[in-house]
Order: sequence, then structure tokens, then C-alpha cells
Amino acid sequence: MITRDVRQAIARAVAAEGFAPADPGLRPGGRPGCYASSVAFGLATSISPREVAQLLASRLAEYPWLARAEVSGPGFLALAVTAQTLAALPERITQAGPGCARSDALRGVTVDAPPPADLPAAPGWEEARKALAAELTARLAAAAGATVTASGYPERTAPAPRRTVPAVRGDAPHRSEEKKGEAATADVHSGEVAAAIAFAGEDSVRFWLARAVPGRPVRLDATIMARHVPDNPAYAVRYAHARAASGVRWAAIPGAEAVPRRPPADPGELALLDALSWLPERVAVAARRGRPDEFARDLEELAGATIASLSTASHPGSAHAPGSDRLALASAAQAGLAAGLGLLGVSAPDRM
Repeated sequence: MITRDVRQAIARAVAAEGFAPADPGLRPGGRPGCYASSVAFGLATSISPREVAQLLASRLAEYPWLARAEVSGPGFLALAVTAQTLAALPERITQAGPGCARSDALRGVTVDAPPPADLPAAPGWEEARKALAAELTARLAAAAGATVTASGYPERTAPAPRRTVPAVRGDAPHRSEEKKGEAATADVHSGEVAAAIAFAGEDSVRFWLARAVPGRPVRLDATIMARHVPDNPAYAVRYAHARAASGVRWAAIPGAEAVPRRPPADPGELALLDALSWLPERVAVAARRGRPDEFARDLEELAGATIASLSTASHPGSAHAPGSDRLALASAAQAGLAAGLGLLGVSAPDRM
């Protein structure tokens, strides 16, 4: 959510200096709570990018939640939020719920929404990937503030049943063994997506397809997608959500002592907070690029940071940390992962 705040602050500074609206070009600033912007390079005409950045930095220095607003290099903005701003992030995310992934980054953009992907009816993996990528791009764009219009695409229908054409007089009454093998392979491939869903579950298949990189061959293995192991990303992300939910449940046990909120200091906490702060921007970037696979992989990184942070001895659920303020962090991770999975159309279980 912090990247959403930074984006809006830069937009106001740009307008206050009389420049036309421009994308802030946000990038990680090297440390949690630090952000870099290349907006000045797109605004520089009569003056240099560095001079533009200096004007914007002066405006941004007025925000009390920014600890630093400086010019770096030939014209980059280097911004850092205060420790208090980072410490307040978990509560903001928990209160926002699904809205924690939303922004107005694509306001003014219009996107045509295709019909929902009918994965079981897809004739093959690549067709399923394309249909799902189109659906998810529209969903991500809507979350980033774009206007999504009613679908102009024809309704997707299941392929017609395969018919056997009788042999013409004079033809061989039976196909060669080679032709039989080709037909059998085609029959298997035509139903492999539906078979994988029946075996591994639609959530797992949907996540694997969502993360599939366009331009590369898509052949997924149902036995791998069904595994409940950390190496299965579809399981790992949903497990991270369940792990965060278990920390929240544990902290609700009677007798847990509340503690005052403190600025984050643990490296694991900081990494998780930083990943959560980028959620709206990751949604917007994936939508703008038409690459929902990038957002799925962002969720994998968020899941990894969640597990790493909540697996320490001081996480909620550990006897060493009753009432730890990491309860707020667990709750925020749960909300962030649920929002991200929801945008992919994948369920977020509380127990696994």
C-alpha cells in the first residue's frame, strides 16, 4: 500500500510544479521502505532531469511520512518512508482487506474483458494458458483502476465431440498403426487439462497456468501440481496464507498479552513488510504489461517472505512470543496473500 501512497504523492508534486501527468516509474530503493522513481526523465524538456527531480523532491519533503526525499544520480528520486510508516502498514493492510492490492495506477485506461476462462473445456495447455491470461489481465487491470468494459468476445463453448469418418470405398478399411497412434495422442491431449483439474484440483492447475510464461511451451504434470510440498508453488502460496491464518488464530487464545506496536527491526519482518508494500504496484505493472505470470511469481516471493518471517521463534504461535506484535504482521500477510490469490481466482484456505 505504501507504493500507492508514493505514487499519489509524486503525482501531486508533478501537478504542483505544472508538469503533465506521468508514470512515476517506481523501482525498489535497495532497502525495505525505500523507493526510487524515474519520473523526472519523462518530464524533462527545457531543463535537465536532475533539475526536475530537485523540484519534485522539494515538494515531497513536505510529507511527514517520508523520512527522505532526495535526488540521486542524473535525475532519480530517492524516497524513504519513516519507521513509523512501516510499523503502521500491517494494520492498514488488515483493515483494507482485498482493497490492499488496489490502486488508481491505470485510471483512464479502458480494457475489454474476455469471458471467464473455461479451463476444463480447453483443448490443450497453451489454449488454457492464453484464455486464463486474458481473463487475469482484465482482473488485474480493474484492481489497478482501469475501466473494464463488457466482453466483446464470443462465448466460449466446449469443442464438438470428435466424429469418426467412415472410409470411402476403395480406401483401406483400417488406419495404419502410425495414424492410430497420432489420433490417440490427440485424444489424450484434448482432455489433459480437464484430467489434470480432476486429479490436482482447479486451484492448483489455475495457479500453475497463471504463472506460465508466454512464449514458452506449456506442458504441466498433474502429479507435480497435486503435491503438498514447498516446491509446488501453487501449494506454497496457499500454505503461506494458511500459516499466517494459524498465527492469527493462536494470538486469539485467551491470556495472550498485547504489546505496544514497535518499529520493525528484524530482517525477516522488514522483508515481509517491503513485499507487502509493493502489492498494488505489482498488480498495476502486471496488468500494464499483460503479464499475469509476473504477478503470480510476485505472490510466490510474498509467500516465501511470509513463511520466513513467521517461522522464527518470535512469531505468533510460538511459546516464546505470547502477544507478540507480529500478530499484526501475520494478519497483514494473510490479508495480502488472500487479496492476491483472489485476483488470480484461486482460493485462500485458512487450514491446509
